[in-house]
Amino acid sequence: MDRRYSFPEGHWNWPVQLTHKHGVRAGSLIFTGGQVDLDPQGRVRTPGNLEAQCDSAMAYLETVLVDLDVDLNDLVKLVVYFVGDDAAERRILELIGTRLGPQVQPVVNTVAKPQLCYQDMLIEIEGVAMRGPGGERLARRCLHLDGMPLLPDAFSHVIACGDMIFTGDMSALSPDGVVGARVDLAGQTRIMMDRLCAALAAAGADTRDVVRLSVFYVGDGTAEDWEKPARLRAGYFDEPGPAATGIPVTGFAQPGLLTKIAATAMRGPTGERLEKTYAWPDGHWDWTTPLPYKHGNACNGVLHLGGQVSLDSTAAVIDPGDMVAQTRRAMGNVAAVLAEFGATLDDVVKVTTFYQGTASAEALHENLLIRSNSYSEPGPATTGIPVPNLVYEGMVIEIEVIAMLDRGHS
Repeated sequence: MDRRYSFPEGHWNWPVQLTHKHGVRAGSLIFTGGQVDLDPQGRVRTPGNLEAQCDSAMAYLETVLVDLDVDLNDLVKLVVYFVGDDAAERRILELIGTRLGPQVQPVVNTVAKPQLCYQDMLIEIEGVAMRGPGGERLARRCLHLDGMPLLPDAFSHVIACGDMIFTGDMSALSPDGVVGARVDLAGQTRIMMDRLCAALAAAGADTRDVVRLSVFYVGDGTAEDWEKPARLRAGYFDEPGPAATGIPVTGFAQPGLLTKIAATAMRGPTGERLEKTYAWPDGHWDWTTPLPYKHGNACNGVLHLGGQVSLDSTAAVIDPGDMVAQTRRAMGNVAAVLAEFGATLDDVVKVTTFYQGTASAEALHENLLIRSNSYSEPGPATTGIPVPNLVYEGMVIEIEVIAMLDRGHS
């Protein structure tokens, strides 16, 4: 598949040499890496200023899109990682909504973090846009649904464009911002999953069409903490299920909220169910509890891989606490899943990495250089997010990717 890569002149850069680019266009999909308030030397431009950093990140994102011959009006999804509370989240959505105007209405996923990858960085924004391969605008359905979690009018709860369906955050937040089933993770999980099903149904889809799940939950990095809600979520999916990534967090912007989820689904533009193939390489790592998810799937040329880690087939951590060794093993696992579809690392267009670490260049670069060197030049768009812990004790990195092959491949 033909691809175009973006690294605009004068754009922000990392302080180390990488293969990664800021955006990739493949077929009708355009992915940007996480855009931040850095200068071309990798220094934070406006330390501690959330509003200025939000404006800068959005300006950089728009520059990448324009460099790939699309614009903000083609956005279908935004993911916002930020440091702050509920008031900060509301302000961020207000700023982004003002910049987008009332017509775009992408879905948005927000994730509050105690810190981001560089000291004094407060926000990182990545986007997905869609435009026809011939340059034509694509029709979309932007749905703002009753009874769903609180959401400004500038955004949608679910959007359908071509054969892609994206949901915003599903959670136990009510339309007036009240958290249902407070202090009850199981109760919030059921509310969240029921709302996810309703959002998919509004777009003419169901959980059998889901190709990717992104789950965040309040947790301390132990299997016991993760397993019960994981089993509840899994009960909503048939075997074989989607690719999934689950990340524990210390908390959300809204006090009392314990979990949220977002999904990507694929359904034919006239409503037909699309064929999917799934990957689970022989001897690949597994979870500590049976789940319907697969490590990867291919649908109409789009490959989604769930978070790949350094575990064995019994869910024992390999090389506990060793970032370098675990990064290499996780990248090897990514390559093994891709190979099941006849793909390689050079087919990857977007990579998202969660790593145990703090707001420091050293913590990021320890794994970033290994990941980047796994790709040929030019490499995929990338987002890297530090976390206090991951699902299993001693596991320090999780890497998920999206790859593209010729449309029609499944």
